[in-house]
Parts: sequence; C-alpha cells; structure tokens
Amino acid sequence: MADPIVNWRIHRRLSVAYPVIFGGAPFVGEGTVSDLSLTGCSVNCDRAVLRGSYIKLSVLLPDPTSSLFIELGKVRWVKKHAFGVEFIRIPTLTRHRLDRVMTQESALNVRLPAVPA
Repeated sequence: MADPIVNWRIHRRLSVAYPVIFGGAPFVGEGTVSDLSLTGCSVNCDRAVLRGSYIKLSVLLPDPTSSLFIELGKVRWVKKHAFGVEFIRIPTLTRHRLDRVMTQESALNVRLPAVPA
C-alpha cells in the first residue's frame, strides 16, 4: 500500500512567470519566478547559485509601476537551472504588495476555466 503524499507547506504557492533580478555576494543574475508564496519562491535561471547563500531579489510584476523587493532571502535548494528562496526580510510596503498579488492571482486562478486540450 502506497503512503499518501503529505504537503507540509503552510502557504499556498501560485504558478506565475515573473521576471526577477537577484544578487548575492559572489553573483548577480536574472531569471523567472515560477512559484510564489508569502514566504518564498522558486527561480528558474541559467546562473549557478550556492545553496545557503543570502540574496536580494527584485521581482518585476505585470503592473509596470511596481515590483517586489526582497531585502534578504536564503537559497534553500538548488536543482540544475532552478533554486528555491525563503524570504527572510521584506519591507512592509513589499509585504502589503505581495499580499495583494497573492490575493489577485488566487482569484484569477479560481475564475479561469480549464482550456480543453
């Protein structure tokens, strides 16, 4: 009998495709945020990063007047051309913006009908 899969995540992750610029002590790069939650994200990129590194991120939102600036994040995992970031320090304005983005994206994901293949 197979064991059921348990999802230990506290916050829902949304599938998105937002451009991101990131930088740490030994590197700077750009890529695409593919999963986003209130506490972290996944980034796809061609740049090598080190697990455990501390980085800053600027996520470019569809609204050209705003972005999400993450003052401090920690790289928690690395796989080929992707890595996961835990948000450690986020300015208050960015936290409010992130809350709004998550609410809007969640509403869009619920309302959009499935497209037949």
